Amino acid sequence: MQPLPHAPFHLAVPVRDLARAEAFYAGLLGCPIGRRAERWIDFDLGGHQISVHRVDSEQAFVASNEVDGDDVPTRHFGLVLPWEHWEALAARLAAAGQTFRIEPHVRFRGEVGEQGTFFIEDGNGNALEFKSFRDPARLFQSKA
Repeated sequence: MQPLPHAPFHLAVPVRDLARAEAFYAGLLGCPIGRRAERWIDFDLGGHQISVHRVDSEQAFVASNEVDGDDVPTRHFGLVLPWEHWEALAARLAAAGQTFRIEPHVRFRGEVGEQGTFFIEDGNGNALEFKSFRDPARLFQSKA
């Protein structure tokens, strides 16, 4: 697929507690709330639409894979931010007492895919990754 001029993505994720999801996305991350209903809420995550839908049963265990020494959850989503914004968000979350599933650090140091990354959870078992590339042109670049 070719890049589209600002084509926002839409992602829906299950949550057990809508109030907890709202506190995380709107409160902690500062995402504006879009539409909402009794069982779901839409949030604006950097121009992208995240919809949280309340589920009544426990979510299944989500496996993980090793990526450059980290135990990365296989189901996750997030944003690629400019480096300064990535650093500022990591600092703001740490100051707010947010627990990091994977602490902020640089992955693939010295390689083409070098990136800053950290993972947090939204209080409902959904993992979010926030990453950054000092050279944004390397987002999709491979070693070859």
